[in-house]
Amino acid sequence: MALLEVKDLYKSFDELQVLKGISFSMDRGETLSVIGPSGGGKTTLLRCLNFLEMPSSGLISVNGQPIFDSSDGKTLSEAEIRRNRLHFGLVFQNFNLFPQYTALENVSLAPKLQAKGSEGYKRNKKAVNAEIEAKSEELLRRVGLGDKLNYYPHQLSGGQQQRVAIARALALTPEVLFFDEPTSALDPELTGEVLNVIRKLAEENMTMVVVTHEMEFAAAVSDRVLFIDGGVIAEQGPPEQVLKNPLEQRTKQFLSGYGK
Repeated sequence: MALLEVKDLYKSFDELQVLKGISFSMDRGETLSVIGPSGGGKTTLLRCLNFLEMPSSGLISVNGQPIFDSSDGKTLSEAEIRRNRLHFGLVFQNFNLFPQYTALENVSLAPKLQAKGSEGYKRNKKAVNAEIEAKSEELLRRVGLGDKLNYYPHQLSGGQQQRVAIARALALTPEVLFFDEPTSALDPELTGEVLNVIRKLAEENMTMVVVTHEMEFAAAVSDRVLFIDGGVIAEQGPPEQVLKNPLEQRTKQFLSGYGK
């Protein structure tokens, strides 16, 4: 059974149709890279999967259970949307850290908020918070920032801020981690440190969808590549096919700009 299944996903903004029937599935532990021109629908796809935008129609299933199905005619409640988002973590282009919080506080904030309604929290708030902080500290060490726990975002480089953002996305133990062009706001020197963290997560079999313009990276870490253009999947397959020997003329044209 596929971990994530997307069928006939459409998204329109008024008269503008951005996604035009996207379908794909992912197995647990798979890394999927999504490439394509700007404006082609890549970011909108991630935002719909994470319910930051509501899809216009289609089906999204996790572990065989539909979490969005336009055919049932139901409108998801805010509580259902929040619950659906727990399946996924999202790392944005521009970090989106809270400037008033330290790295450790940024990572531990969401788990603490989630824990507030639990029985364990009601019985022993201090112990639950200590456990969350210990896990958050371990996540920061995992991304190479064990010595920056009490630094504020303005005290960190762009690459370090993005690594805090990755730790934060991992803090709620998502089943799938989404990256929306995670290095686009970084200079080349800092890009490598973020890509190394993502590469390590791939080696640890984290299930990931990575929207990226880093073609060499996509070739190295992906199990499959989707090329999205004009709101449709124009080509998909293993990276050695899509990136090295694409079948579609549009894919060849796109990749020619990367010297492929």
